[in-house]
Amino acid sequence: MAVYTDVAADELADYLNRYDIGELLSYKGIAEGVENSNFLLHTTKGSFFLTLYEKRVAKGDLPFFLGLMAHLARHGIVCPQPVKMKSGETLSELAGRPAAIIDFLEGVWPRKPTAMHCAGIGQALAKLHLAGHDFSMRRANALSVDGWRPLFAQAASRADTVQAGLSAFLAAELDHLEADWPRDLPDGIIHADLFPDNALFLGDKLSGLIDFYFACNDILAYDIAICLNAWCFEADHSFNVTKARAFLNAYGRERALSEAEQAALPLLARGAAIRFLLTRLVDWLNVPPGALVKPKDPLEYVRKLRFHQSVLSVRDYGLIASGALT
Repeated sequence: MAVYTDVAADELADYLNRYDIGELLSYKGIAEGVENSNFLLHTTKGSFFLTLYEKRVAKGDLPFFLGLMAHLARHGIVCPQPVKMKSGETLSELAGRPAAIIDFLEGVWPRKPTAMHCAGIGQALAKLHLAGHDFSMRRANALSVDGWRPLFAQAASRADTVQAGLSAFLAAELDHLEADWPRDLPDGIIHADLFPDNALFLGDKLSGLIDFYFACNDILAYDIAICLNAWCFEADHSFNVTKARAFLNAYGRERALSEAEQAALPLLARGAAIRFLLTRLVDWLNVPPGALVKPKDPLEYVRKLRFHQSVLSVRDYGLIASGALT
């Protein structure tokens, strides 16, 4: 979450008149994240999140995101729900941006994820994949393999200012991924951004998943690869096999991985690493002046990518390959 577009108090108070959520008591911008402008609202009827959707989020995609959250909730996935206005609509405009208010979930995101946290995420991700099976809307993943080369083009000329040799390193990796990327693995709805700051816990118990604004249709095992990158590395960027095993085993108890998915996991993990490396690199080089935002270090994902390049099989993620992951 972040703040790119500010909102005046009187403007926000007028905006809340469209809802039946009480009068505004206080609000504050949330500086974490890189995509939209987000505010925590406190009103006389409770707490809520306000999101202003910035330019990277296409307005035409918003019904997909809001509809998906409602669909998942009906299937037992705890996630925020869009708050309806008095008119019955969930999407409007504020400060020149598309805007929505979603309800507030209790919990905090884990700053130092444990193996137990990873197991909770593995189980929840598998349930999400199963719950999304009959969601009728579709959205292509613009940040999958076909979208990485255009991202690289935005940063290639300045990449070596971040790390010497980075441009050539990325170009070679893209050549490999584009040539070998799997096209026939099971696909469906994926979260595509399930980082620790998008999962809420009460103690060790998962209390909800948030931020579905990258959700799309893509390879299900690619979502697993994203989580391996997000949850299973330590602060020193070493890979924690215990966390990976807990995550993968918990996932497999809900939805077994095929042999083909297991075999593809190292390549998918490389793809997930380069996806976040590239978007972080572009953001690092193009932070808008005056934005209340903390750009994330792209070099973290250089180190993760180098680890995945050394992986030979799913065994290196703590599991023995088999006909079904359990």
